[in-house]
Amino acid sequence: MGAMPTLAATVLSPADWAARATAHRDRADALTEGRRERAARGESHAIEDFLFEYYNAKPGQLRRWHPGIGVALQAADAHAEQRWYVTRDGETSLDRAAFAAERGDTALYIRRLLVATAGRAPLLGCFGMHEWAMVYRSADVERRHGLPLRLGSEGTDAAVEANPLVCTHFDAFRFFTPEAVPRNSTQLTRSTQPDSEQPGCLHATMDLYKWCLKLGPAVPGELLLDCFALARDVRRVDMQASPYDVSSYGLSAIAVETPAGKSEYAARQRDFARRAAPLRERLIEVCDAVLA
Repeated sequence: MGAMPTLAATVLSPADWAARATAHRDRADALTEGRRERAARGESHAIEDFLFEYYNAKPGQLRRWHPGIGVALQAADAHAEQRWYVTRDGETSLDRAAFAAERGDTALYIRRLLVATAGRAPLLGCFGMHEWAMVYRSADVERRHGLPLRLGSEGTDAAVEANPLVCTHFDAFRFFTPEAVPRNSTQLTRSTQPDSEQPGCLHATMDLYKWCLKLGPAVPGELLLDCFALARDVRRVDMQASPYDVSSYGLSAIAVETPAGKSEYAARQRDFARRAAPLRERLIEVCDAVLA
């Protein structure tokens, strides 16, 4: 592989970056409104709250705007006080050297994973059976989401046994029940994740949001919210195709145990893979800038 490109240096005036920061906060507030309102009432949502709990990020974290690596801000006193920022000649920007010294290994791993994923064709034959495998032959079938099974325990087990498990995402595979693990076509491990991740996987697409969080202030705020918004759409489909009854949330099931459901799920995979591709490339550029 040749030399890695860097993001072009950009300097934003106070008016320009303040406008971007305000637009970012407004968008973040709209995206997190449901979560914040539920938290105030002490309520939970089995579908939407996953993005805050599994990925361990609070609405306030999404609300904080960063210009991203390679962008300098004029007269940005508040940013100057934040970790990893440095001010030179009145311009505040992320200190690439300091950030790379602490997060360089993380950026290198993320880049390797994203480049490998981007280089593969989407696989569309899993039909979302990973969630089914997480409750296969389980005595405690509601332990994960607190929702009833749409087909009941026996119907869920039968669906798993009638469909091959071809999961390629380790962070889904690691939640399979012991009985489901040997049924998967590949025994996945954390160390081999870059060798198996592929762009048709819904969880690989959701994880673009996770990589934004891992790269922190090196990621432009707009890219963070783009990945969060896509992850929210993916999560909804992920649960519609799951064995759980999501009708209480006003959602219809994608019955992946049927030919029609399989066709619909594959179509959703194609669309998500298309939407994820440019976001993945933008994250690779961020990694390149950190590592340059």
